Amino acid sequence: MKRIALEVNHLSYTFPDGTEALKDISLSVKEGEKVMIIGPNGAGKSTLLLNFNGILRGKGEVKIFGEPVTRKNLKKIRSRVGLVFQNPEDQLFMPKVVDDVAFGLFGRGVNREEIEDRVKKVLKELGLESLAEKAIHQLSLGEKKKVSLATVLVLEPDILILDEPTSGLDPGCRRWVINYLKKSDRTTVVATHDLDLAWQVGETMIIMDRGEIVARGRKEEILGNKDLLEPHGLEVPLLYLLERFSP
Repeated sequence: MKRIALEVNHLSYTFPDGTEALKDISLSVKEGEKVMIIGPNGAGKSTLLLNFNGILRGKGEVKIFGEPVTRKNLKKIRSRVGLVFQNPEDQLFMPKVVDDVAFGLFGRGVNREEIEDRVKKVLKELGLESLAEKAIHQLSLGEKKKVSLATVLVLEPDILILDEPTSGLDPGCRRWVINYLKKSDRTTVVATHDLDLAWQVGETMIIMDRGEIVARGRKEEILGNKDLLEPHGLEVPLLYLLERFSP
């Protein structure tokens, strides 16, 4: 029996201007499961992700492997939940790639030798070794997205959370992201507009709209249902159609 890695119970969140971004959200993610959160702009997807590791804290409850996210245990929670932002500029702030990837380990009491080993390992895993000494501002968007991912993976989180990981990428970089996520066995939650990515990577689909969960199910049930998708500004992914109707 797989453990529940992430559990959300009756979570609501209202922005300071009074906008209700999340309305009574409840969901659970099993250990090793890959969940795709889809929906139109303004659905509340990014806001929900930010509640998973306590960057935002709404009314209700979020649990990581059974432990509630509270102000007192945020350091522990964030060691288990790695969040990759949509915009790398929100994640990267050190002068060089190697500095950014190593930064998160220094505050955790990791000795310098282990830091060097873990940084080298993750740079090699993501094909970033040749960029280690390069300045962040010299990188392409695709390279910055990979470095952002590296800054999270080096911390060895149990749960990987990604916000629009393929947004703005060229076809080659997009394909790399999809292939990486397909191979990974880590518990993964992705908010995305890229329904072909969702089809290839995800097992479970959650549709959000106007701050609410309107549907949840296996990918075939959700992404193959035109009547369910269209009212929420979504379309059946091309890859689903090709796989289903090709001879």
